[in-house]
Amino acid sequence: MSEDEQGTATVEFVWLTILLLVPLVYVLVAVFDTQRAAYGVSTASRSAARAFLQSPDVASGEQRARLAARVALDDQGLDGATVHVTCLPSPGECFEPGSSVRVVVRATQPLPLTPSSLGSRLGGVTVDSTHTEPYGTFRRSR
Repeated sequence: MSEDEQGTATVEFVWLTILLLVPLVYVLVAVFDTQRAAYGVSTASRSAARAFLQSPDVASGEQRARLAARVALDDQGLDGATVHVTCLPSPGECFEPGSSVRVVVRATQPLPLTPSSLGSRLGGVTVDSTHTEPYGTFRRSR
């Protein structure tokens, strides 16, 4: 071993650690952000469906559903999610025995550390959740 090669193992180890560890940490942060978004839309769809069925009529039900979804999404720090409420089997039968309500919440989680100067559509992971809550077969219609 010559004198020129002494001490380079530490430098090589540091460089390899940086080159391998930084992408691994980035991937982990992206996965955790996506998991947080998935949990947020799942909670939002469930909360929105339950809030809709607790309301006295369809108009206030949609307001309550959107508000419940917004609270759940804000809790996870998600912005710009869409909420779609649908009554099944038909839109006019929301509060009839045997009917149900379906809520679909969709959000796009941007990739971490993405510069905003490159545009908002540069990259992201879209997550969605669908929850169907039954009104109940043995309840009276409203």
